Amino acid sequence: MAEYEPKNILITGAAGFIASHVANRLIRNYPHYKIVVLDKLDYCSNLKNLRPSRSSPNFKFIKGDIASADLVNFVLLTESIDTIMHFAAQTHVDNSFGNSFEFTKNNIYGTHVLLEACKVTGQIKRFIHVSTDEVYGETDEDALVGNHEASQLLPTNPYSATKAGAEMLVMAYGRSYGLPVITTRGNNVYGPNQFPEKMIPKFILLAMRGQSLPIHGDGSNVRSYLYCEDVAEAFETILHKGEVGHVYNIGTDKERTVLDVAKDICRLFSLEADQVIKFVENRPFNDQRYFLDHQKLKNLGWSERTTWVEGLKKTMEWYLSNPDWWGDVSGALLPHPRMLMMPGIERNASDVGISAASYMANSSHQKGMVIPVPKTNPSIQKPLLKFLIYGRTGWIGGLLGKLCEKQGIPFEYGKGRLQERPQVLADIQSVRPTHVLNAAGVTGRPNVDWCESHKPETIRTNVVGTLTLADVCKEHGLLMVNFATGCIFEYDDAHPLGSGIGFKEEDKPNFTGSFYSKTKAMVEELLNEYDNVCTLRVRMPISSDLSNPRNFITKIAKYDKVVNIPNSMTILDELLPISIEMAKRNLKGIWNFTNPGVVSHNEILEMYKKYINPNFKWVNFTLDEQAKVIVAPRSNNEMDASKLKNEFPELLSIKESLIKYVFEPNKKSFTA
Repeated sequence: MAEYEPKNILITGAAGFIASHVANRLIRNYPHYKIVVLDKLDYCSNLKNLRPSRSSPNFKFIKGDIASADLVNFVLLTESIDTIMHFAAQTHVDNSFGNSFEFTKNNIYGTHVLLEACKVTGQIKRFIHVSTDEVYGETDEDALVGNHEASQLLPTNPYSATKAGAEMLVMAYGRSYGLPVITTRGNNVYGPNQFPEKMIPKFILLAMRGQSLPIHGDGSNVRSYLYCEDVAEAFETILHKGEVGHVYNIGTDKERTVLDVAKDICRLFSLEADQVIKFVENRPFNDQRYFLDHQKLKNLGWSERTTWVEGLKKTMEWYLSNPDWWGDVSGALLPHPRMLMMPGIERNASDVGISAASYMANSSHQKGMVIPVPKTNPSIQKPLLKFLIYGRTGWIGGLLGKLCEKQGIPFEYGKGRLQERPQVLADIQSVRPTHVLNAAGVTGRPNVDWCESHKPETIRTNVVGTLTLADVCKEHGLLMVNFATGCIFEYDDAHPLGSGIGFKEEDKPNFTGSFYSKTKAMVEELLNEYDNVCTLRVRMPISSDLSNPRNFITKIAKYDKVVNIPNSMTILDELLPISIEMAKRNLKGIWNFTNPGVVSHNEILEMYKKYINPNFKWVNFTLDEQAKVIVAPRSNNEMDASKLKNEFPELLSIKESLIKYVFEPNKKSFTA
């Protein structure tokens, strides 16, 4: 993909910490870019942060508030802005507990004003929205992999809730108006110029003053830290190489507790940690851990450069050389600061930039207030993503529609029958999708035995219909994500029961016990001839909706007797969002679409008894006994999910996923 090259960039909040490093870097590295900074100079802003850029001819500073719609529209038009990097926000969690409405005003309303101005002016080619890792909520303490970009947003404090709300607006404007948006979610950042309400500069300044270092709670909370220049480089990479419509995590694999950070700072100042560290009351809710999967950004070529030891030393040296950079910050050094209403540090703004009032009054482009006229820009009106989904009345098809609604992805359900080529062509021409998701198919009601007596109908939908859709998509250059099945294998000598050796994507199907499986194996082989298809082998699907009769758990909980055989299975609550991300990434080929590992019928029912109904009982029977009450044999196998796990390292094992996504949400308490 060709790299994006901006011309005129508006950076909001660039007198603040992270954005100032980004602005200075871009001004230094790209003298042909014009950089316009808009900042209202709140308490955590300082124009001195932009000193390296003040003499550059491609730099302009405007003091103003992003919540002013007239000002924002005026700046976009008069400066011919084609790119926005939106950093401006209230970010300190402690403050959000004390004045949450201010966070809503700045983080949500301010973002909304910017988005609306982009829609009205119709000239923006990139809108990079800067969010936070805190929108994901707390990461499980024992999680081995971090949240990926498609993970659910579960904010736990007013600050992260407003950032998540702003993200929803950004997503909505990308969907509704085709704005070319990119969102970033980053770990904690540290380094020179940071206002000392944040932990690292606060501890450094307190250590310089010989004061104690206050730690919230017991200091066991785990965080990941990136040095500011590495983060600035990450934004430089995303600006030029990031794909529109995508989210990028900016993170590190290295984690440390708050207590460890305090001890490291004590060592830098040769202080005795036991004598200096003071444990204070925790804040109302303090997430135990944030952890990100940042492989997607690494794929663009970015990597962390600065080690923790090197970065912390640089930061300490900077604060030792600039102890009065922020003036009187005694209020920020309190264990629980409330700095929200303090004024920013302007330090004679006239020698760096201009105020909003004088800028608008003296503009050579316009006189007085500008009331912009909406423009038509066809290049940004076309949706960046639009899904055509088949299988509206099916379980997976219905869930896919709900996921698209939740993620703000425009979609429509196909109206035509898949085996009727003219009807499929009409759907493609009417919807004009970017991707096609096929969850249509015959599985039989109440089970696959139905297919044994309805073979023509099964062939018509599962084989002819699927191939027709793949062929039409191929003609139109569209990726088709096909929800297939893993019930085309059975344990054999090379993959014995209990061995942990699973069937891989390249293995040939070996189960033909049911006509349903025959048709699925047949169509999978034929689909291999199409290079525009992503085949997802689903097995024994399970969701958190235990009232759904198609749910595997719901089924076996109602059976009089069940077999007890380990199988690979698919937890839809975890894997369907991943299927959406796979479509966004344009992944192709065959994928074993199951959680890693296997789980037996008895193990699932034991969980059901533990979490749902302690009085539940069941009876097992053998495969031979089962064969007497079913028409067609059933597939039992283990699928090797390592390919999917490598693409999505955060993917949970089947038993972990069952507990997290199914049983914990449905947990019921029983009294005697």
